[in-house]
Amino acid sequence: MELRHLRYFVMVAEERHFTRAAARLNMQQPPLSQQIRALEDELGFELFKRHPKGVDLTAGGQVFLQEAQDILARVKEGSLKASRAAHGIEGHLTIGFTSSAAAHPLIPRIIRAYRERFPGVAVSLREGSAQQLTESAIDGSVDVGILRAPVSRHQSIAFYRLLNEEMLLTLPVGHRLLTGHQADQGPPVISLLDLAEEQFILVRRPGAPGMYANLIKACLNAGFNPKVAFEVERMLTNVSLVAAGAGISIVPGSMRDVHKESVVYCRIADAKPRLHAPITLVCPSFNPQPPLRNFVALSQELSGRRITQ
Repeated sequence: MELRHLRYFVMVAEERHFTRAAARLNMQQPPLSQQIRALEDELGFELFKRHPKGVDLTAGGQVFLQEAQDILARVKEGSLKASRAAHGIEGHLTIGFTSSAAAHPLIPRIIRAYRERFPGVAVSLREGSAQQLTESAIDGSVDVGILRAPVSRHQSIAFYRLLNEEMLLTLPVGHRLLTGHQADQGPPVISLLDLAEEQFILVRRPGAPGMYANLIKACLNAGFNPKVAFEVERMLTNVSLVAAGAGISIVPGSMRDVHKESVVYCRIADAKPRLHAPITLVCPSFNPQPPLRNFVALSQELSGRRITQ
């Protein structure tokens, strides 16, 4: 028994006439009659009583009609659900993010646009460090992580750069390097060498090794080894400690509004290499599911650049 047999039977039952049913099915009447006869032979009872004006359902046919309609309806519903899942219109997506990456306005814009464009996808959000999100992408507990710089590589994951933004120096209000600077003059510009005697507050190496390493290298190229007073878990903590006068730090430019009443954000004049904070997606490299493919494509669209691995 095939689905087409059920469709043929339902059409004849609705029309109560073989010729009209055949016309709706775009086939000839004799083949349709043969298919119904074959179905009756397989079932072992008559579905229709034939008469000059058409056909009527038998008692068995009446019961089988309800079952056939239910089966066809479930197949149609299942096909629709499968199609929506295949196109990423339904499903589930777990998004992880670091607090630093989430501070950039692009990230909430992407997540909001995704939820609006794909309302049938259930979205879960998790916060973690770059290392935690990378490990979660490897073991599959998150579908995509949004972080700054890659912290480790693995054959099962891929990294996609969305953008780079400038890193800014953060100094507490009243710092000696700000003497004589007026707020209406724009952001202060500080030479990296002027920071040789300062106490740095940095995100610890396992959390942001790429940006950490770049800063250390830039300081060494400027002629000094930076003095690290504190290593913290998150960049938001950096700024809070700078506001408290515990040291200085370097953070992505998108964080320039955090504690702005207590902290001054400055440009760095001469860092080599230049200090940038990327925003990067990390996700499985093999057989990404449709909701994830849609998320990556939308991220590419809203970031205004082609994502490169």
